[in-house]
Amino acid sequence: MFNFSVVTEWFNNLLTVSAGMPQWLATTIECVIIAVLLLLAYTVLAMFYIMYERWVCAWFQCRRGPLRVGPWGSLQIFADVIKMLIKEVIGLWKTDNFLHKLAPYFVLVASVVVFACLPWGKGMQAIDFNVGIFFMTAVSSLGVIGILLAGWSSNSKYTLIGAMRSGAQMISYELSIGIAMLTIVCLAGTMSVTGLVEAQQNGWFIFTGHIPAIIAFIIYVIAATAETNRGPFDLPEAEHELTAGYHTEYSGIHFGFFYLAEYLNLFIVSGIASLLFLGGWMPLHVPGWEGFNAVMDYIPSTIWFLGKAIFVSFIIIWFKWSFPRVRIDQLLALEWRYLMPIGLVNLVVMAVLVSLGWHFAG
Repeated sequence: MFNFSVVTEWFNNLLTVSAGMPQWLATTIECVIIAVLLLLAYTVLAMFYIMYERWVCAWFQCRRGPLRVGPWGSLQIFADVIKMLIKEVIGLWKTDNFLHKLAPYFVLVASVVVFACLPWGKGMQAIDFNVGIFFMTAVSSLGVIGILLAGWSSNSKYTLIGAMRSGAQMISYELSIGIAMLTIVCLAGTMSVTGLVEAQQNGWFIFTGHIPAIIAFIIYVIAATAETNRGPFDLPEAEHELTAGYHTEYSGIHFGFFYLAEYLNLFIVSGIASLLFLGGWMPLHVPGWEGFNAVMDYIPSTIWFLGKAIFVSFIIIWFKWSFPRVRIDQLLALEWRYLMPIGLVNLVVMAVLVSLGWHFAG
């Protein structure tokens, strides 16, 4: 399998040795290039996910989806982007203007930083801490601040109710997400993103972690669906009750930031799921099947990661178009009465299995 660190080392040597640049200047140029590539990937993936959900939704509802703009509706998303960019940003009366404009940036920045920590392929990662999973969890929690600010600063009862719902929902379900992550960290023995992927070289944790890993995966997918405010847990944006929830009073590019972050958060939680349970960029390896493993290694690591993330996203989209919206009391009861207690017991069971060596992880 190709290691992208060869490319990064070659480019670094090109700047420092061939061009004679000092190391600080070369590092600055590399950081700028990486930032531009990440923002480009962020935008392209958001556009893809908008069309992806439309196609999946049409398939579930036995219809053909968007077809009018471009061949098979392929240019519809570009028309939507242009419309979003040229829409007027409307100022509201009796709002906290500064916080109202600041809120979308909180949500977007939190999403972009976590997006930058994902392992895109072998040696293809912008940043890797020894506590990478902890860092991703901490930064992703900042998004709820932007949502609360948006609801409060808009001076509307609909946005305030939507923000309060979202705050209660996201803070509650972060507990189950964190417990599911700890279950896999306990199995792997590391919080490093690279370490987690390399620990699954001889088998993905969904297969090698026994029943506790499967339970943790189910809890994570349910909690991640609620964390991203997607159906059937889309109470903060319940159209029939709150118009559009916390971003009802936003227009133009500011609404576009919320829209962009919402779809990228779907990819982010799916990417973290693939990292924790499905091996990240690691190919499917079966111990003893050397020929099969060699064939799997020919598939680029980036394809493995993106394919797994899109697969998990399909499951989350499947939830949305299969189940009706739940009530707020049902949503919170699901977390506090069921998911969190089950997750805590599951974490203890995983710790016992790891202590006794009753697992298949190599």
